Amino acid sequence: MISDNDQTGAKPLLSRDSSISAGSFNQMPRRRVSGKLAKPERHQSFSRDIGHAAAETYLLTRLTITLLRYLGVGYRWITRLAALGFYAALLMPGFLKVAYYYFFSSQIRRSIVYGDQPRNRLDLYLPKNLDEPKPVVAFVTGGAWIIGYKAWGCLLGQQLAERDIIVACIDYRNFPQGTIGDMVTDASQGISFICNNIAEYGGDPNRIYLMGQSAGAHISACVLLDQAIREAKGEESISWSVSQIKTYFGLSGGYNLCKLVDHFNNRGLYRSLFLSIMEGEESLPLYSPGVRIEDPSIGNAVSLLPPIILFHGTADYSIPSFSSKDFAAALKRLGAQTELILFDGKTHTDLFLQDPLRGGKDEMFDHLVAVIHAGDEEALAKDALAPPRKRLVPEVLLRMARHISPF
Repeated sequence: MISDNDQTGAKPLLSRDSSISAGSFNQMPRRRVSGKLAKPERHQSFSRDIGHAAAETYLLTRLTITLLRYLGVGYRWITRLAALGFYAALLMPGFLKVAYYYFFSSQIRRSIVYGDQPRNRLDLYLPKNLDEPKPVVAFVTGGAWIIGYKAWGCLLGQQLAERDIIVACIDYRNFPQGTIGDMVTDASQGISFICNNIAEYGGDPNRIYLMGQSAGAHISACVLLDQAIREAKGEESISWSVSQIKTYFGLSGGYNLCKLVDHFNNRGLYRSLFLSIMEGEESLPLYSPGVRIEDPSIGNAVSLLPPIILFHGTADYSIPSFSSKDFAAALKRLGAQTELILFDGKTHTDLFLQDPLRGGKDEMFDHLVAVIHAGDEEALAKDALAPPRKRLVPEVLLRMARHISPF
């Protein structure tokens, strides 16, 4: 068990193997018939899906047991796990509907392989109508760098697909299977696959957007800045470019880990564990985009970044909103095109879970769609006539979940 006193001098618990080959990918893209995309075919049989789910369940169970050895069974974790169980139970009516869609919808291409490392897979959420190339959102899910999983983006994928937007949810190795360097490498490999292959699935390679939520916002920001630095240095061995990303959306992200490590410790993500995930205290600046953009050695990398939009709730106690405020201020000071949108009274999970499950009008979702469809008059006209999103969970359960949420 990790005690509160065991919080200094932590080293990574796992070594990192960041080598990823650019091997062949065995997924069959959608074919064109008479100039139009054919109806989506099943990527795998249902029996293979079940087998894959069983294998991943076994893997996640084994990793969870390993993780619990690091966490111990202290009071703080027991209470948070109990709160998480009640929270999930209250939202279960919505989760079951989303799970049914995830496993049985013909509009989802699940577990497309994008690399040769464990969990190098992504899910594609396709609109019903693919008669012309559609804009694409590459989405990196959150999960405290520990419990992230591509299926967490299912609700966002479903709702954006209803607005004729393709969503690619990228999975990546979590701790203790990998450390932050592995996560950044995996996410970059997934983005590369999307940039170079999305046209085969009906996507428009000239309209690709990058989005991350919570830990996923941190990871995707690291990826974007890393890529910009490589291009600023003139590296030639790159498989995708920041110029291919139209806009970056960061939702409830943490961008300066040096300022967050003590906060996370007080919230139960103990310092020693967090530093193991981040490959040691000396690596915190390297994996803090808010710090790294101030480093003169990166040259003109910031000028290469796409427009950046940061969303954050002012009542977010998991990752306080100052994280996005400080990052936005630093980006603006360095000349990057940046917009900060704060949502008064919204918590860490309101914007990503409770509000989408509530249905109806959603300010953040509407802003997201408006940016993606900007300049497309036909799409904007359809958005104006789109029916309200369906409510998936009764209001009384949503309010109870909000109060009991451990996030």
